[in-house]
Amino acid sequence: MVKTVIIEAHGGSDMLKVVDREVGEPGLGQIRIRHEACGLNFIDVYQRSGLYPLQLPQALGMEAAGVVEAVGEGVTHLKPGDRAAYASMPPGAYAQARVMPASQVCPLPDGIPFDQAAAMMLKGLTVQYLFHRTTPIKAGDTVLFHAAAGGVGLIACQWAKSEGIRVIGTAGTDEKCQLALDHGAEACINYRTADWVATVRELTGARGVDVVMDAVGADTFEGSLDCLAPLGMMISFGNASGPVPPFNIGILGQKGSLKITRPTLFTHISDHATCQDMASMLFDKVASGAVKIRIDQRFPLEQVRAAHDALEARRTTGQTVLIP
Repeated sequence: MVKTVIIEAHGGSDMLKVVDREVGEPGLGQIRIRHEACGLNFIDVYQRSGLYPLQLPQALGMEAAGVVEAVGEGVTHLKPGDRAAYASMPPGAYAQARVMPASQVCPLPDGIPFDQAAAMMLKGLTVQYLFHRTTPIKAGDTVLFHAAAGGVGLIACQWAKSEGIRVIGTAGTDEKCQLALDHGAEACINYRTADWVATVRELTGARGVDVVMDAVGADTFEGSLDCLAPLGMMISFGNASGPVPPFNIGILGQKGSLKITRPTLFTHISDHATCQDMASMLFDKVASGAVKIRIDQRFPLEQVRAAHDALEARRTTGQTVLIP
């Protein structure tokens, strides 16, 4: 029996329950993994609240790291005793151990601690696809990144700097702006005290940015379009402030033949070989020191409600992990 966090109904953090569940043996294409640390992400909040509805009851959590205990038939890239980490469907990572599909579980290099791995898989793989699999971005290009001091943002700032890409960030406090600057952003705008759209235009000589990477959603969508240079790309990859409402697609033409996409990580990692290649690039970035994983919050698994509350209230910076 292992402790596992589940929901039986969608709603607030009070819906989260820690229960004892039996863990069985892995079947075809599966592994059993004992977790050392579990990651916390906004997708967990979306699934809990019902923005991304789940079939209930359902365990939550999309990323973790630990040690493989057993492998099922057909699994060749992992063996018992291997260190491993993942960001993967289906949910269920908020647990001491679980049986799960092996395809998106990645062998973890010895030099990367479990807590860092659990904190970086979903966010780091997200940054990988944002910069390498969504639209061409080259050294010298300028990216506007919202929530630049958050978990994805701090990885993105470092990743971009390592590749010669200019990042203009936004954040909600001067302290968070400084954090983004410390991690490689060229500029960071406090959106509570400054007109961030006008400031972006000033910083780019009125041209605008080549790409916007926006996980905030409703609150920043229109302004983000106004920050783009002609032919620029809007990557809307999250809904922290709520989903983007319907809009007239003709606006994209009026504002300079803009492009827009709404990607998800799980499309990109659905292929086993692609997932492993993306993880390899992420591990190389971390192992080289180009990207450092900052864990600013740690919660025992039993305090998962407090962890969700802190994330939703935007009281977190960097990464957050749950310790089983």
